[in-house]
Amino acid sequence: MTSPQHGSGRPTRRVFLLGGLGAALGVSACGRTTVTGVNDPSTSATPVDAPSTPVSTELTGNYSIADSATGTQIDVTVTGDSRIIRANGLPNHPRGRFPNAHNPHTVSAQAYEFQLPLNGTQASRATPLVLPQPFGIAINGVPFDPLAAEWYQRDPASGWTVEAISPKTNLGLDDNNAHVQPTGAYHYHGLPTAVAGQRDASRHSPLLGWAGDGFPVYAGLGYADATDPASGITELTSSYRLRSGVRPDGPGGAYDGTYTEDFEFVAGHGVLDAANGRHGVTPEYPDGTYYYVLTDTFPFIPRQLVGTLAESFRHSGPGGRPR
Repeated sequence: MTSPQHGSGRPTRRVFLLGGLGAALGVSACGRTTVTGVNDPSTSATPVDAPSTPVSTELTGNYSIADSATGTQIDVTVTGDSRIIRANGLPNHPRGRFPNAHNPHTVSAQAYEFQLPLNGTQASRATPLVLPQPFGIAINGVPFDPLAAEWYQRDPASGWTVEAISPKTNLGLDDNNAHVQPTGAYHYHGLPTAVAGQRDASRHSPLLGWAGDGFPVYAGLGYADATDPASGITELTSSYRLRSGVRPDGPGGAYDGTYTEDFEFVAGHGVLDAANGRHGVTPEYPDGTYYYVLTDTFPFIPRQLVGTLAESFRHSGPGGRPR
């Protein structure tokens, strides 16, 4: 793993990138960040203010990130048919103030080590996520973890699960839809905007990370024809929608998105399937793959896995859930 380097006095921004990798990684605005690929970085690295290439495939291979300002450490190694990820879970972008009034925990470094399939394999049926199972891990080593251990009247048997991102819920999320668990694990409940970068309606979304079954994860813009990069860019919309009417029991009231059960999947309502993904080509996977999409609307982060969960990722992400 690349070691962070500290200068004297006030930290300065000094970032070295491989092609368009820096934009995809959401590099920090202070301190020293080094992003290193193993394929001869001494000749491939270019200053941060150099033009970035519109297509970057470095993230599908080996790379390391070390950020002296944020403390980020991640090392990704591809060997055989596996992608091995070692990370401390600290994001390489600014994070909110923790603890805060709605999230009483302090961020601390973790010791993640995952071995994911290099190429996922779809199973005969999708598997729903169940607490405490996280969904995946971002390219900066922070887990995607959409489920919150919050229920109506704090009763898991109530049948009504509180959503982390909803009009009436405040779990102390920061600008990247993240907060902290009792273990100190910083994790994303929704789209991490600093990782996704600025939205560009003319370009395919960047690779954001990988699910626990090895399939890649993207943000909400993709090819209009999933198999044709020349077909233009379109919004990859969720096929979930709010139910109509009122809740039959529990909290009662109109369905408003406060609870997971307020939503229903309607095939064809959007572009994506029930796992919030689809099969197609992407800049990093020109031969095609199944891929997941993080959306601005429910489910935000997918709640199902279409492939087989890697054993190293099984219930091995962040531990308890903050209230």
